[in-house]
Amino acid sequence: MHVVCPYCHTTNRVPPERLTESPECGRCHQSLMPGHPVELNAEQFDKHLSRSDLPLLVDFWAPWCGPCRTVAPAFESAAAELEPHIRLVKVNTEEEQILAARYGIRSIPTLALFAGGREVARQAGAMGAPDIVRWARSMQARA
Repeated sequence: MHVVCPYCHTTNRVPPERLTESPECGRCHQSLMPGHPVELNAEQFDKHLSRSDLPLLVDFWAPWCGPCRTVAPAFESAAAELEPHIRLVKVNTEEEQILAARYGIRSIPTLALFAGGREVARQAGAMGAPDIVRWARSMQARA
C-alpha cells in the first residue's frame, strides 16, 4: 500500500497489516499516521490524491468562516478515530482558491471524501465528530 507522508510528502510503501502499528516515513522518520488533520496546499493535495492508497477526507474551510472554526475541533477528533484507514486533510480555500474552484466548492465548510483519486461523496455544513466519523465510514463503504 502506498502512503504519502503528511510531513515531507514522500510516498512510502507500507504493508496494509502494518498501518495500525504507527509506521514511520522512510525519509523523514515522522509518523505516517499523525492522528490529526494535515493542512495541504494544492501541490501537496494533488500528490496525496494521486499517490496514496488511503482515502482522503478533506475539510474545505476558510479562516473567516465561523462554522468552519466550530467544525475544526470535531474534525480533529474524527482524525483520531478514522486514521489509519482514512487520511484527514484541511484545505484553506482562501489560500487555495484554484483548488477550491477545481472541485466546485461553493459553501464552506464542505467535507469531501476521495478514494482512488476521485471524489466519492460530499457534505456541506457543520457536523460534530460522531457525525463526521459515521458519515465518512458509510461513504467509504459505498466507494
